[in-house]
Amino acid sequence: MSIRRVVLDTNILVSALLSREGVPAKIYRMFVARALIVVYCEEILEEYQDVLYRPRLKIPTGDADIIMTAIQDYGEKVTVKPSDGFMIDEDDRIFYDAAKHANATLITGNTKHYPSESFILTPTAFLESNS
Repeated sequence: MSIRRVVLDTNILVSALLSREGVPAKIYRMFVARALIVVYCEEILEEYQDVLYRPRLKIPTGDADIIMTAIQDYGEKVTVKPSDGFMIDEDDRIFYDAAKHANATLITGNTKHYPSESFILTPTAFLESNS
């Protein structure tokens, strides 16, 4: 079985850090165990950096540091050409474009923000498709 390539919407990382028992945390543990490859680009890293270190989220800096380092050390960095289709939230476009470019699965808790495409899954749907 090949290792699946995924793009993680920021909400998945935030959820994984705030609830160690939730489905997003299971997905993060799959990445740490090298059962997944997280695909990212510079813009995605900047979004992670901006959100994970927000004081109001109360994510321990050390935990955010670990995720950021792991993604850069073990993830797959891609260069993305922006698409031009309609997006409900333009900030989500980079995640969509990275997943589409890399032929990866986009995992998000906000599927309504994206076009209805088979490569975009909720965390639960991803785990079900991976079992």
